[in-house]
This record gives sequence, C-alpha cells and structure tokens, in this order.
Amino acid sequence: MTDLIAAALPASFLQLALAHFVALLSPGPDFFLIVGHAVRARLRGSALICAGIALGNAVYIALAVAGWAGMRNSPTLYNAIALAGACYLVWMGLLLLRSSRVPSGRCRAVEARAVLSGKSQFCAGLASALLNPKNALFYLTLMMGILGSEVTLTQQIAAGIWMVSVVLAWDLALAAGISHEAAQRFLAAKIPVIEGIAGLVLLAAAAGILLSSPVLR
Repeated sequence: MTDLIAAALPASFLQLALAHFVALLSPGPDFFLIVGHAVRARLRGSALICAGIALGNAVYIALAVAGWAGMRNSPTLYNAIALAGACYLVWMGLLLLRSSRVPSGRCRAVEARAVLSGKSQFCAGLASALLNPKNALFYLTLMMGILGSEVTLTQQIAAGIWMVSVVLAWDLALAAGISHEAAQRFLAAKIPVIEGIAGLVLLAAAAGILLSSPVLR
C-alpha cells in the first residue's frame, strides 16, 4: 500500500500541498464572495458557490497538467480574462453593497430572497475562479515549478485531485462556519456591515485589476 501511494504521489507532494494551502489562507475574491453570501444566505445559499469555485480551479489545474502555457505567453489573453474578471467583480460587489442596505433584522422573506438559485450559485463560483487569470499562473507555477519535469501524469492527476478537494473542503468549511447558529448570533447585527465590506473588497480588487491593466494605461 505504501509503495502504491508513493508511486501515485510525487516526491515534492508535501511541498506542493503546503504551498497550495498557504495560498488558500490568503483571502482573495473567492473568499469574500463566499463570506458575502454565507453571512446572510448561510450554507444553503453558498454551498454551490464553493462547488463552482472548485470546478474553476480544476479547469486551470487540468490545463496546467496538459502543459498549457498560453496564459503565460499571451499577454492579450491574460488581459482579456483579467478585464472580464474585473467587470464580474464590479457586478458582484455592487450586488453585495445593495444587499447590505437590507437590515439584518428584517423578515425571513428578505432572507429567502438573498439566497441565489442553485444554478446562480454555481455559475457565480465558477465565474469567480475562471475569470481570475492569477489562478492559471498559480497552478502553472505549482505543477511545473514544484513538481518538476520528472513527474508522471498519474502523479499530476493525483496532486490535482488533492488540490481541488482541499479547495472545496476549505470553502465549504468557511461557509458552514459562518452558517453555524453561534456564529449567526454573533454576526446578527453585523451582517449588513460584513456584506458591505465584502462588496467594497471586490470593488477594490476590480479597481486594482483595471489600474494595472496595460490596456487602460
């Protein structure tokens, strides 16, 4: 069994897993997207956002495994995705700011309207991950830089499955933690503020993308 695990995992797997998890600890657009929805809509209104984010990460991991370096070598493609991502972040940021104007003590009908449909949740998470070209560069660096050229396809796939699973588990744990009754009681009076902060952070991220884009310079 030990030999099979060793054959399936690259020698540098622990280094890759640690680098990947440390990156997850750094709050980014995905983090604030989940927090902004889970704080009012709870797990049922954010679980499929987590699934969409995981799938988006899986797509970029699969491209990295396939040796797809077009993102790194094509500034035009990178900038196009970055600008689309900025527009998406502006849209989500404005939605969260609008939601933040609804007092947290309003009736359950308001709470219910805060819950996106399953399809909308999934598409929101998928778009958040796919429209962030930094994800592509991050996974290219991990798969090519850390694993190296001697890694086998089986080992790349195993590492990819691990990373997607960790992304999904971490995001679901974040949403579940915010949805817990104790957390909800603590956050009850702060829900509009948290939504507002999440919305502003997404708008700031969009502004950062736009200001750094050579297209707008």
